Amino acid sequence: MDLGVGLPSTISSATGRDILDWAREADTAGFSSLGTIDRVVYGNHETIPTLAAAAAVTSRVRLHPAIMIAPFRGNGTLLAKQLATVDSISGGRLTVGIAVGGRPDDFEATGSDFEGRGATFDAQLAEFREVWGGAARGYAGAVGPGPVQAGGPPLMIGGTSAAAMRRTVSHGAGWIAGGGGADMFAGVADRVRRAWTDGGREGAPRLAALGYYALGPDADSLASAYLTDYYAFLGDYAGQIAAGALTSEAAVREAVTKFADAGCDELILFPSSPDLDQLRRLADLR
Repeated sequence: MDLGVGLPSTISSATGRDILDWAREADTAGFSSLGTIDRVVYGNHETIPTLAAAAAVTSRVRLHPAIMIAPFRGNGTLLAKQLATVDSISGGRLTVGIAVGGRPDDFEATGSDFEGRGATFDAQLAEFREVWGGAARGYAGAVGPGPVQAGGPPLMIGGTSAAAMRRTVSHGAGWIAGGGGADMFAGVADRVRRAWTDGGREGAPRLAALGYYALGPDADSLASAYLTDYYAFLGDYAGQIAAGALTSEAAVREAVTKFADAGCDELILFPSSPDLDQLRRLADLR
């Protein structure tokens, strides 16, 4: 199983320099991917320019939003162009974890239709295929840049609904779990595999997951402070998320083993602090 690491771009205290330093070190440390988490109404850095900046200062590591929310971004053609641009800057290192999202405030802030987000997402996915396939859209022809990866950046669909299974089969290279631990992952992964086979797709879907970690003497307080703030909109459940963070070397090793045993192809662990010591501690466990 590959082990990726999240950028600290969703931590409100992180600076642009923190993010770029983190990307450079993760690239040389041998992690498989650099992840981002997507949100509008919070003090985080925006996903697409963050990915482009990370692409510019790295040469090996893949870029993997985990997970990007598509419907509040509007037009599928523009989003397809933005993602193709990041893929071009990175030299074909982009994999796109993508889903419908579930926070109404992000949709309200962008003037987007929350209730109709599923239909919007379906239209965007279809438009990605058209744009990355070179379909003409005007006097100059196709919308560029042309994809570095054949067919465009691979899509990892998020979500656990029947619609998410359908989208994974129709448009995805695989599926990504947005949290919940190895047991939850294993149960939904079985559904994904069945849907993949029943839908006539060849081979096996790529399966990925994300989690949160903090290491060192202040691990518990770092995880609690960050995650209870980030997930405050969930009320008391935010404390449960914080309690599920991996806050010891043993917990990280156990999670890696459990996800690998469940058939996960890549686990991306997101930090609770932008301090580079957190990246180095995780790298030492690889």
